[in-house]
Amino acid sequence: MPSHLCLSSTEKDEEMKLYYKPGACSLASHIALQEIGAVFDIESVDTDAGRTHSGADYSKVNPKGYVPALQLADGEVLTEGPAILQFLADTNPTAGLSPEVGSLLRARMQEQLTFVSSELHKAFSPLFSSDITEEGKSNARAAVARKFDVLEQHFSDGRQMLVGDQFTVADAYLFVVANWANFTGINLADWPQLAAFVARISEKPTVQRALRAEGLLQ
Repeated sequence: MPSHLCLSSTEKDEEMKLYYKPGACSLASHIALQEIGAVFDIESVDTDAGRTHSGADYSKVNPKGYVPALQLADGEVLTEGPAILQFLADTNPTAGLSPEVGSLLRARMQEQLTFVSSELHKAFSPLFSSDITEEGKSNARAAVARKFDVLEQHFSDGRQMLVGDQFTVADAYLFVVANWANFTGINLADWPQLAAFVARISEKPTVQRALRAEGLLQ
């Protein structure tokens, strides 16, 4: 592993900060931080206004304007959810959030991260637009359904997790994105295997801590 990807034990004990929106894809990074037992802070972002909860100009943190962004203990800022997830997994190998680098299972995990990011997440995006038409909503829901069909087939062999037998950062990301069905007029129950996966992951203590911290769970 390149040395610049490694956090020293001292750095790990210092505080990181995750910039997030409640329930957005940044929730997956929040779950990963809970999983590794990190010392970290969170700050919500109004991406429409471009301001953090404290009133800071978010473009100074992430010029792209969206979440997540993870400020590391040394002040470096990492953006893009899949990159943050893999970084947290790789720098905390004992947490078991990723298969071994160079293994086929590792490639399978990256395969799933890519699918969730470039296919499922992308399919959902129009449903969060304020100016989408009813026809646009219908088309977007149909696109999501096609991706859900792929995932339902993936889980049809009885597997509990996306890759192997252990919870990985890919599971965290899928949980967050698939759960958006509940807020976009899509009946997740139409895909019972996927719905069971979402329900299963929602019961993890780390997931519940992240949901509570973001005000999404009482």
